[in-house]
Amino acid sequence: MSPIALDGGQKGSVKSIETVGTIFEIEDYDLFKLLDRPRPINVERNKSFDKRPFNELSITLSSRILDHLDNVSTPGRRSGFSTPRSNSYVESHPIIAEAWDALKRSMVYFREQPVGTIAALDHSVDELNYDQVFVRDFVPSALAFLMNGEEAIVKNFLLKTLRLQSWEKKVDLFQLGAGVMPASFKVHHDPVRNTETLNADFGESAIGRVAPVDSGFWWIILLRAYTKSTGDSSLAEMPECQRGMRLILSLCLSEGFDTFPTLLCADGCCMIDRRMGIYGYPIEIQALFFMSLRCALALLKQDVEGKEFMDRIVKRLHALSYHMRSYFWLDLKQLNDIYRYKTEEYSHTAVNKFNVIPDSLPDWVFDFMPTRGGYFIGNVSPARMDFRWFCLGNCVAILSALATPEQASAIMDLIESRWEELVGEMPLKICYPAIESHEWQIVTGCDPKNTRWSYHNGGSWPVLLWLLTAACIKTGRPQIARRAIDLAESRLSKDQWPEYYDGKLGRYVGKQARKFQTWSIAGYLVAKMMLDDPSHLGMISLEEDKQMKPLVKRSNSWTC
Repeated sequence: MSPIALDGGQKGSVKSIETVGTIFEIEDYDLFKLLDRPRPINVERNKSFDKRPFNELSITLSSRILDHLDNVSTPGRRSGFSTPRSNSYVESHPIIAEAWDALKRSMVYFREQPVGTIAALDHSVDELNYDQVFVRDFVPSALAFLMNGEEAIVKNFLLKTLRLQSWEKKVDLFQLGAGVMPASFKVHHDPVRNTETLNADFGESAIGRVAPVDSGFWWIILLRAYTKSTGDSSLAEMPECQRGMRLILSLCLSEGFDTFPTLLCADGCCMIDRRMGIYGYPIEIQALFFMSLRCALALLKQDVEGKEFMDRIVKRLHALSYHMRSYFWLDLKQLNDIYRYKTEEYSHTAVNKFNVIPDSLPDWVFDFMPTRGGYFIGNVSPARMDFRWFCLGNCVAILSALATPEQASAIMDLIESRWEELVGEMPLKICYPAIESHEWQIVTGCDPKNTRWSYHNGGSWPVLLWLLTAACIKTGRPQIARRAIDLAESRLSKDQWPEYYDGKLGRYVGKQARKFQTWSIAGYLVAKMMLDDPSHLGMISLEEDKQMKPLVKRSNSWTC
């Protein structure tokens, strides 16, 4: 029995799995008016798992969440994994059926139960670790299955990775923290004993031997998405899941020498898993950290242990939101302020708190910044600001409400104003701009895979399409997502669903890109289904909490 089901015949037959109709959160404004073709749906009032008496907490979540959680109930039941729930998806574009078939073939089975999807199903090159189930890679696959009413594979994945968390984790002689989640796992089949086992990688086999900081955050976010989609909180309330969340949170909320509420990380600790100069306080990790804290706040039980963590989460959320919105945010005015900064300031009245030297500002950022628009920059640490645009961090900032409504709108303005730079001919630039020449040598260590406008160094990644679409719907800009999806549909199937594209405009299939990359396939499907039915947004989106909106003031010591 192979751990990977390439088709129904290889497993004998794909087991029929019955699922109940899913429940989705929708916004308090009418999302369906934003679409060109509004679709009528039946809306029923129902009490979501999030509607708990939060007045017992130290923080009161926004009343919009409590008063406007409408749940969409999809009638009927489904079985199997071969086709989407509704034929309307297939009819909207011919490659959707092909995408679902490819996603089904990527499924991994452990003891006859689906537990995830492999990274890529490309037999033309060596598999390396692309035959493993990656935690971050599975998230768009999980969302696609949830949107299609197939929750069993997601539940199995959450439970299996939770069990792997309890393993002893060592790199050489050093033991990792108990809360670390694996980067990936693989099903190993022993044909002699006819047994199957799971082999996990916690970073000891990764490039650079870096533990995946983002895995635990994605796990909590996915657990919340599962609970929102199914309306079933029993999984999240299991003692094992509660303990797993607390272990992850213990790693992040522990006290140390830090003077900032952000998380200090090594290079290569997230989607950008190679040396790319993101060490310090990368925006991707901070945005995921913020979102996972808010998800955990809704998922933790209000027992003695749970309340203790809730109090710690609330304090961290306040500090983190203030720090990110104050010091990571960049727009035209803030750029001009930094350009005029004084240096070597001392005392608590200092404006240039990180002692950033204005001459260190890169030339490109002055032309890149539009009159209207802004974004969260890549990194802020002592005497260092990384002004690069990182797509994932900014999209998650919108979805988690780390970005205020005004900042979220400004990020969308930036994407529209700099469409050619950030989207080009294939969505979506993982970061912008690319680093090259001497800077590339110093920052990447002459990495041959991260040459300019390739892979993590300014490459275009179709998987980011689902995050852009979710952010577009939340900000009331579905036309941006539709335009990006149209670009992707013109190429993805013809190019055999590559992992990434190269070139300044994303015109060329990546030089080392795997074909039939699962998250490229799943990201496209999630984007299409979300645009077709915006109520799916509730799985992955959080509303702004008015209690965390800071009043940002500049010190009077700074003079123009």
